[in-house]
Amino acid sequence: MPRHLLTGEELTREELLALIERALELKAEPLSSRALAGKHVALIFQKPSTRTRVSFEVGIVELGGHPLILRPDEMQLSRGEAPRDTALALSRHVHAIGIRTGPDGLVRELAEHSSVPVVNMLTVGHHPCQALADLLTLRETFGRLEGLTLAYVGDGNNVARSLAILGSRAGVEVRVASPDGYQLEPTADALLTDDPHAAVDGAHAVYTDVWVSMGDEATAAERRAALAAYRVDDALLDRAAPGAIALHDLPAHPGEEISADVLYGARQRIWDQAENRRHAQKALLEFLLR
Repeated sequence: MPRHLLTGEELTREELLALIERALELKAEPLSSRALAGKHVALIFQKPSTRTRVSFEVGIVELGGHPLILRPDEMQLSRGEAPRDTALALSRHVHAIGIRTGPDGLVRELAEHSSVPVVNMLTVGHHPCQALADLLTLRETFGRLEGLTLAYVGDGNNVARSLAILGSRAGVEVRVASPDGYQLEPTADALLTDDPHAAVDGAHAVYTDVWVSMGDEATAAERRAALAAYRVDDALLDRAAPGAIALHDLPAHPGEEISADVLYGARQRIWDQAENRRHAQKALLEFLLR
């Protein structure tokens, strides 16, 4: 059993599928588990958050635990303390650590020196907790994961990478369509193309993310121009399989990466997906702390 969740690759296929099934149970009965009773979880937010903070904080409370929110100005990390020292100190007080930050190396260093589980709540390279919620959304929509096809359209970023890793492990075919210069690195976990139509054809789910993420503001105009042909709208969604759903990890910018008609329409499961962060993360914390 893994001690940490840093990229998603720590989970075996069997562990991943069991975690998704457990998340379904916890969604049906949100207060049925007290797995974190008497336990404390430090949540470090070096990047702003809405869904990550709310879903983790509420989920930990529902499991009977105590979430300890730590912002940059409240930690010595922001004043140059070594991640190793932070990990050693926090491990004496809490039962798990979550961190939302930029560098993947910071999360790996915390995990290396922590004696308690460390969860990657977002880095520039990976977003595994989001991918868990995405798989939960597919499972509850279609009743299965094996044999589904998910098309990700847009910037080949951390979300696309985590979908490729965890989606393929769960039996989902992941296709990633991005323009030149924004493509995911070649990987056996996903089919890569620069053609959004080819990616979406016959897919069960069509997924997108913002074109200008945190830290990309300086190149916003360039990014919007490069990604303009990758908008998820009704015309693109019509190319997918009958009954296909639209997904987005949020926040969304209607009119850019997704049309308002899709974002708020009948074919999306985006708001279920946002809720499912809580249930998937509760299953993950149960798993890591058992």
